[in-house]
Amino acid sequence: MALTPGESDRLLIFTQSQLAWQRKARGLRLNVPEATAIIANAVCEFARDGLSLVEARDDAARVLTAHDVLSDVLTIVTEVRVEARFDDGTRLVIVRDPFGAAAQVSPDHAEVQSGTLITIVNEGATPIGITSHIHLAEVNPRLRLDRGAAYGNHLAIETGSVIWLNPNDRVSLPMRAIAGDRIMIGNTGVIDGSLDDAVVRERALSMLRDCGYLDVVDGDEVGSINRAETAVANLMGRGR
Repeated sequence: MALTPGESDRLLIFTQSQLAWQRKARGLRLNVPEATAIIANAVCEFARDGLSLVEARDDAARVLTAHDVLSDVLTIVTEVRVEARFDDGTRLVIVRDPFGAAAQVSPDHAEVQSGTLITIVNEGATPIGITSHIHLAEVNPRLRLDRGAAYGNHLAIETGSVIWLNPNDRVSLPMRAIAGDRIMIGNTGVIDGSLDDAVVRERALSMLRDCGYLDVVDGDEVGSINRAETAVANLMGRGR
């Protein structure tokens, strides 16, 4: 059976979406391509059911929550774009805030707790969110901060919330040490071990800088936005 390019793309989205749902059912948190496929497929199916563009877009934004995906996905996937066939023709749908069940607040309105302050700058071209639980040293490559000082810490804000930084925003936010057994697995994958292991720490920070993550070392800025964009592209290619 001959398929048009559009039909082939639609089947690819559907197949990846089904695989992602199976992995989610096994208790796995979704990565970038898995979460994107589920939301994109939901838009297409809602359109097929006869919903309007606005209805399909809004319903698709409620399919997944922040708890369904890996922490890095929240900062990498800020919107999902897909062409869907509606009753009045094929139209581009942009699902913004695709994991909308997560609380999202601005730095000025964050419910902060006591902790050491760290300065973070968004040097990217789009808003970037930082979740309450993400390991700060591994946050989005486009965010410039002292990753050495951030190592082993997360934001001292209300659990489940997200701080959003617009392009060129410079904010000082409180951070505190990650509690528990302090074993970090996943995220960028540069640690996958004890946060308190000095060898692991130095290796992880070196790898982040080598990969293009914007950093501040001894007061000097390290890395460029071009290298940070390359790091983001590599993360998406790895499905992280």
